[in-house]
Amino acid sequence: MKFTSLTTALILAASPLMAQDKMTLILDWFVNPDHGPIIVAQEKGYFADQNLEVEVIAPADPSDPPKMVAAGKAELAISYQPQLHLQIHEGLPLQRVGTLVATPLNCLLTLADGPITTPADLRGKKVGFSVGGVEEAVLAAILNKYGMTLDDIELVNVNWSLSPSLMSKQVDAVIGAFRNFELNQMDIEGVAGNCFFVEEEGLPPYDELIYVANTNSMDKDLIARFLAATEKATQYIVNHPQDSWEIFSGTSKELQDELNKRAWADTLPRFALRPTAMDAGRYAAFEEFLNASGLIPSINPVEAITIDVTAK
Repeated sequence: MKFTSLTTALILAASPLMAQDKMTLILDWFVNPDHGPIIVAQEKGYFADQNLEVEVIAPADPSDPPKMVAAGKAELAISYQPQLHLQIHEGLPLQRVGTLVATPLNCLLTLADGPITTPADLRGKKVGFSVGGVEEAVLAAILNKYGMTLDDIELVNVNWSLSPSLMSKQVDAVIGAFRNFELNQMDIEGVAGNCFFVEEEGLPPYDELIYVANTNSMDKDLIARFLAATEKATQYIVNHPQDSWEIFSGTSKELQDELNKRAWADTLPRFALRPTAMDAGRYAAFEEFLNASGLIPSINPVEAITIDVTAK
C-alpha cells in the first residue's frame, strides 16, 4: 500500500520522535586532537544515531573530571589509567569503561643538542615535573633501569610549564611531556627535542586516556551506545584522516594552527580502534607496578578497575 505525502506527514505528526537520552562528558583538558573521536562523533551525527545528546565540557581544573563523575555530576569523564589506579585506592567509586588513546603519550623529554643523550646522563641533573605521585614513580622506574634512584637527581616542580622550562634550560629534562604536543611545540619554536618513550624505558605499557564512570550508578547501555559512536568516529578518522581533520579543526579557530595539525597526525594512530576492548593483563601489570613502587598499599583485582559495559 502506498501512502500519499499528506498521509505520511499525518503519521509522523501523530508519532513524535523519541527524545534523545542526555549525558554529560567531562574532558580531561581543553579540546585538542586527543579528543578527535568525540568531536567527530558529535559533528558527524554518530551520537544522534545512537539516540544520544552528549554535552561535552572542558574542565576548569584537569583534576576535577574523575571527582565530578564520582560525585554523580556527570556520566563520563576522560582520565588517565595511572591516575585511575590511585583514585580507586583513595576510595573514589570509579571504573574504566572504555579507552580513547590506547598507548602511552608520556615521555622523558630532553633537548636534542643538550647534555642528556641517554637517561643514564641524568645523574646530578634537574628534572622538571608537574604532577607528583605517578610521574615520580614513572621517573623512578626509568632511573632504576640505569642503576639510579630519585636521590640521584634534583626534582623541580615546573607547574605545567614543561617545554618552556626545558627550552629556557631551567631544567635538563622533563617528565610528563606528551610526545604528540610538547615535542611538536618545541620544534615549531625552533628547538629540537628528544623523547625517551616511557614504555621503552622500564614502564609497563598502559592506556593513556580512558573513559571512567561511577561504579555505583553507571548506565551501561548509555555508555555502550556512546562508545559505539566514538568507535564509528575512530574508523572514519582512520579511513579519512584529512577530511576528519577538517571536520575537527572546523569547530574552532583555536584549533586551526600548526601545532594542532601536527598533533592530529601524531595522535591518529594511537586512538583505540576498539574502545570497549579490555586488556586485563595490562591493568593487572600496572597495578602491580604501582604497588611495587609504593604508591598503592595493596593490589586490587582487575574487575575492580575496569569493566566491559557490553558484556551480557
